[in-house]
Amino acid sequence: MESIDLTSVRRILTRLEDTVIFLLIERAQFSHNPVIYANTSAFEELEKDEESTFMNWMLRQTEITHARLRRYESIDEYPFTPRNQLPVTILPPLNYPNFLHPNQININDELKRSYINKIVPVLTKGEGRPLDDLHYVSSATRDIDILQTVSRRIHYGKFVAELKFRENPSKFIRYIRDKNSEELSKLITIQKVEEALIKRLEKKTIIYGQDINESSQCNASQSGELKLNAPLVTSMYKEFIIPLTKKVEVEYLLNRLEGLSESDINDLLENRKNVVDKK
Repeated sequence: MESIDLTSVRRILTRLEDTVIFLLIERAQFSHNPVIYANTSAFEELEKDEESTFMNWMLRQTEITHARLRRYESIDEYPFTPRNQLPVTILPPLNYPNFLHPNQININDELKRSYINKIVPVLTKGEGRPLDDLHYVSSATRDIDILQTVSRRIHYGKFVAELKFRENPSKFIRYIRDKNSEELSKLITIQKVEEALIKRLEKKTIIYGQDINESSQCNASQSGELKLNAPLVTSMYKEFIIPLTKKVEVEYLLNRLEGLSESDINDLLENRKNVVDKK
């Protein structure tokens, strides 16, 4: 990873915006295919498997492979499969910086439910398009790419929370001790940043969603048919990605003092040092 500060984290989050939009465009090519998300006899071999839906089975098998290849050794990757059910890596471990406070926060289950139930039906809806086009593997592969990318984006909230905490620990410690989630949420929310994000996403979706040829004029006010509905992307961020990111940030902050002594906390209050539990 590059050096960790708010500028570098925001740069990563901005790049992830592009990735999310392009992946959504890819998934929108295919029908809803609800059978891949349901417990069904359509996939007979799965009746003997602990994952009873095609989508969950593909996700688990993908993450098993990725775990062997060290993906989840990275400090910014979070699997949907419980870590204790994943194999160990076949590659030597990497020594990542001990930047985050120890925590077990992972809200991928909530993310997956929201995506499957709220996003996919709208994303794949089209006039004259069948509900099922039989492209199950292609659909599930795109779903997995989207889920893993959005998960990474959401859990980057931990880095944002840690960096904001380090800027002024005393501003947070009172509310952490009081378990005051509402005040912590206010401290981490910058409304103008969120508004700028939504405007940027709308422009990007319109630009990336256009078919470009040598005679095309590409602009952010282009009308006509696009590969992806801009309101869908902005709604996805406003209703799911931003709230889930804030949830991660607040939960992280609520646990930020765990394992620290009173002496450590006093050091934080005096801004004498950044203290992270090394256990």
